[in-house]
Amino acid sequence: RAAELHDEALFKQPPPRDECPICMLTLPLSGSEQRFQACCGKVLCNGCIYAASVADRRCLCPFCRTPSASSDGELIKWMEKRAKSNDANAIYELGCCYQNGRCGLPQDPNKAAELWLQAGELGYGAAYGIIAAAYGNGEGVAEMNMKKVKHYLELGAMEGDVTARHNLGAMEWNAGNMNRAMKHWIISAAAGSDNSLNEIREGYMNGHVTRAGFEKALRAHKDANDETKNDQRDAAAAFHGQN
Repeated sequence: RAAELHDEALFKQPPPRDECPICMLTLPLSGSEQRFQACCGKVLCNGCIYAASVADRRCLCPFCRTPSASSDGELIKWMEKRAKSNDANAIYELGCCYQNGRCGLPQDPNKAAELWLQAGELGYGAAYGIIAAAYGNGEGVAEMNMKKVKHYLELGAMEGDVTARHNLGAMEWNAGNMNRAMKHWIISAAAGSDNSLNEIREGYMNGHVTRAGFEKALRAHKDANDETKNDQRDAAAAFHGQN
């Protein structure tokens, strides 16, 4: 019965993805197409950031109108202040700074893993996904541990992290659990994952998914990606592609 309850929680409809608080569209899946604003704690899409920069060259936050941090030290102070109030995004970003030794912080994988775990416990699913990666390569944790990789991928998937869900499907596939893998990929494809849709397409060609199931996944994937598009985001993508 415990296993059944676990699967019910694991495969239930995940929470909706976050929206940009300015344009109110679903945030893109790619982290490179959005940015955490340490001044106000909001995550904004590149489209809104780009549009604000074109309209006003003063480098103000598009949401709270705070000027950009004058130094790495000021940026870290903002993050640390938000982290003290249990802002999961800020805690996650601090972890990334420690992981890579950015913004004047020392490179400290152990501190990074500690912060990511805290962010995950506060509901930030991507943090669990990155902890899973740490256990997969042994960075910032005591040792490599594939059981913990799966455990944290499951936690991330249940919190709605699409990448964690896709990677969990890959783990199940490699373990020979094709049906479970496809169930994970169907969920992540419906959230917009191109990689998961490709796996479902391959599964359809090999008889692991019905035609109806594949077509349903295609429609859900398209709908999810359509919800992330507007002219501002297209303009931002074109601008960043040229610079």
